[in-house]
Order: sequence, then C-alpha cells, then structure tokens
Amino acid sequence: MSDGALPLTDTSVEVVTFGCRLNAYESEALKARAAADGLSNAVVFNTCAVTGEAVRQARQAIRKARRERPDARIVVTGCAAQIDPAAFGAMAEVDLVLGNAEKATAGALGVGAFDQGRVRVADIFELKETAPHLIAGLRDRARAYVEIQNGCDHRCTFCVIPYGRGNSRSGAAGEIVEQVRQLAGAGIREVVLTGVDLTSWGADLPGTPTLGQLVSRILKLVPELPRLRLSSIDAAEIDDDLLRCLAEEQRLAPYLHLSLQAGDDMILKRMKRRHSRLQSLELVTKVRGVRPDIAFGADLIAGFPTEDEAMFANTLALVEDAGLSFLHVFPYSPRPGTPAARMPQVPRPAVKDRAARLRAAGDAALVRHLDRQVGRNIAALVEKEGVARAPDFTEIAFTGPAPVGEITAMKIVGHDGRRAMAEVR
Repeated sequence: MSDGALPLTDTSVEVVTFGCRLNAYESEALKARAAADGLSNAVVFNTCAVTGEAVRQARQAIRKARRERPDARIVVTGCAAQIDPAAFGAMAEVDLVLGNAEKATAGALGVGAFDQGRVRVADIFELKETAPHLIAGLRDRARAYVEIQNGCDHRCTFCVIPYGRGNSRSGAAGEIVEQVRQLAGAGIREVVLTGVDLTSWGADLPGTPTLGQLVSRILKLVPELPRLRLSSIDAAEIDDDLLRCLAEEQRLAPYLHLSLQAGDDMILKRMKRRHSRLQSLELVTKVRGVRPDIAFGADLIAGFPTEDEAMFANTLALVEDAGLSFLHVFPYSPRPGTPAARMPQVPRPAVKDRAARLRAAGDAALVRHLDRQVGRNIAALVEKEGVARAPDFTEIAFTGPAPVGEITAMKIVGHDGRRAMAEVR
C-alpha cells in the first residue's frame, strides 16, 4: 500500500469495527490484508477494549453474525482479542483469534491460517518494530490518514490500551514524509497524522526527534499539501517545535484534541496523568497566544473512582475555563486488571448523571463556539455532498456546488446548535 491504494476487496468479507478512529483506519488495512490473502465468505471483528461495554457489544455482534452467516468464517482481532484471547477463543462462534501484531502480517487471513491453531496472539510487549501497515495512507473520500505511531509507554490507572497495543513504536520520518508526498501527489488535500500516543512519536528513534520536528519536516518537504491535521494528542507532551509550527504554519490545522481526562488535580493524580489542571489551562492559553483561531477538543471521564461532587465540579468547570469547543465524554467503566478498578467506585447512577451533565456542558460550549463562527470566511474540506469541515474542525452544512475532497471557500451564515451553516462563495 505504498501509494495509498487498497486492493479490491471481496464483498463476501465484512470487517466490523469497534472503538477508536485508529481501529477504523486499521480496519481498512484488514480489508486489504483479506484481499491479498484471498479470504472470502468471512466476517472479521476488529475489537476495542477501552470499556467493558465495548467488549460486551463485540461478543454480542459475533453471536449475531454466526446466526446470520452460519457458513462464514469468523475472525476476531483488535485490542479486546489481544488482551483476553482465551475468552474469544472459547466462543463456539469464533474460528480464529488474531493478535494486534499478527493481524497485519502477510498470510494472516489466508486459508492456511485457519489450520495453524484457533488462537494466534503473541506477547504484544515483545513487539519492537512498527507494524507493517504503519505509514500506509488510508483514504476516505475526503482525506487520508497516516498512522505514524502505535502503542503507549504510559500506564494511566484506568487504561488497558497498552496491554492491547504494546509499548510505543514510531514510524521512520523519511518514510512518513514520502507517504505524505505520494498522497498529496495523488490529489489528497488533507492528511491526518494518527497513532495511539501521537506526541510520543520519535522517542524510540535515533536522536529522539519530536512530533513538532516531524510536522515541520512534512510541511517543508511537501509544499504541495494544502492541509496537515493532528489526531488526539497528550497535553503533557506538546513540544516547542510543534508550538512554533502552530504559530507559523497556516497549513497546520488550527485544532487540537487534548487527552485531558479530568479537571481536578487529585483525580488526575489518581489517574496517573502527567499534567495538572493549571498546566492544562496554561497550555491552551499559550497555544491561543500564538494561534488565536485555534479550537480545542478534549476527552473527559465522568465518575472516576473516588470522585466526589467537588472534584467533578472542577472537571465540569474546565470546559468553560479552558474554552473547549468539542467534547468526547466517557462515563468511567472499570477494566479488570487496572489499578482504578480496585479503587472505591462511584455508584453507577452518579456516573451516568455526571456524564450527562458533562455532555450538556459540551453542548453549550459547542453553541458558544458556533456563535463565534457566524460571518467568517473559511476554506473548508468537503467531506460529502453538502457537508464540510472547517480547519478548526467545525462541521459545516453548506449550500452550493463543491466537489468532495476539495478545499472550498465558504462563508458561515448561521448554525443549528450542532454544526455551522455556510454558503459556497
């Protein structure tokens, strides 16, 4: 997939994706892997382990698939399969369980793979190299994604993802730049750099380059790329080079989605996060100082163990204090084997109530953001007919002719509380 293209897929092979955007991108690689290996009449489940509910939904979907396609092969992979392969291997409906490393290898989904044992999951922490699908541009209709990093070296007390992804591994800078160049040459107008812990990119490479240095290199060496975007990043690791790029490079999208998780210092400490509430506020102030048009999104967890109303109030207030515009709210879900699962738990009704209140604060923050957009002239990437995305991640419903995948001049004339309304200029 060096040119970003995917092999033609067999329509009898369905890939079902759970969880994060990264899983969605990797599912495209799984489709290509299935085609290359000649797999047919199969359902491949790319699972998520971030919450117990995600695992439950995956198991439910597997049983449903077996009922609806009794003759199909059923393959289970992804983070939930990596963390608890025995549980999926014990399901009568499942033909093959593949680990996150194994799913990307040549022949992983070939006919012979089903004769090599029901469960093929290696120790993810033994994986030192980047997965073969890294640095492959995966396209949707409007943009392309380049997975530059996988895994995570941090051990937040609520998170099982390192046990599904392993330690952080970085793609080589030269290969990433070349992939972006090929995508831009193929007419892609926006490339998104993605990974599990994006800001840790480079820590395992010679000379320990930073994400900011990579971004600067891409923008310098691929001048034909109109827009570069970052996926979710850790607020504790924004380096000086990345800050400089935000200040000086208009082609770097003015949007950061921050992995904040909480706005109370005691909860952040118990989560084993590496930033404080004050540091979060200082960060957004510093970035706004160099890029006034930037917007911020954030991941926030409601009802973390030991959280009381005063602690939750600090997280709730962070939405307005930090001027956040887009929220991903997660009601806390205990994951077996994590330190947080052994802490005193908040009653489930309180968790759900706090998540609802946090989402309401997010809705109000989005309205404030949209109010500020009215009257602006912007260059938006058309995602599909009638729908576009502003550089600062604002979703736009527009009228007027504009081809999918192109960056088009628009004027924002209003909003409906969820997205902006615009006219093509």
